[in-house]
Amino acid sequence: MKIGIIGSGKIAGSLGKHWAKAGHEVLFGVKEPEKLNALMVEIGKNAAVLNLNGVFNANADAFLLAMPFKAIEELAELYAGAYDNKIVIDATNPVPERDGDIANEVLKANYNASEYTAVKFSTAKTVKAFNTITPEDLQNRAFRSQHKLAIPYASQDLESKKIAKQLIQDIGFEAFYIGDLSDTNIMDPNQAIYRKSLERDEMKRLVNSIRTF
Repeated sequence: MKIGIIGSGKIAGSLGKHWAKAGHEVLFGVKEPEKLNALMVEIGKNAAVLNLNGVFNANADAFLLAMPFKAIEELAELYAGAYDNKIVIDATNPVPERDGDIANEVLKANYNASEYTAVKFSTAKTVKAFNTITPEDLQNRAFRSQHKLAIPYASQDLESKKIAKQLIQDIGFEAFYIGDLSDTNIMDPNQAIYRKSLERDEMKRLVNSIRTF
């Protein structure tokens, strides 16, 4: 699968490295490609770094959003023709200290952060995933054969659900389906499963205990 990764932070870097190791073609899209030279050396084959235009023009099968939340609206508007009917994996989080007013607005709204992204990327198939795990656990707990951590995810339709599950499992994590995008409030910052590194049974117990009441 060809995956376009928008972002250059720890989440973007770890997922790009893991997916390349799993055999996927990974294209990083950043404003300053030279900043990822060291990461490219570390990854080796199956990865390249381009500017944003290059990634969105590369006809990727899926895109990972791993940049600051405040960039979502502009990105969606600029590249509207490139992600039509593609899978968009939203790993962003609204953080008021970094993202400003839009983060406060979304956190206080009657919709959640993943629904905001889905509205902005309206012609894509949006998945919410990889926003709850810590960067350290994402980097260090991949490709385990035992004691795998669960990655919660939610999706808009069956195709995006299937692709997200595959991409989680390909790098040695357990895929834990939360539901559709309206169910992802518990994944937002400071909510029930945010930054919880749990194995599948523990994650299931936690989620079920929340939804019981």
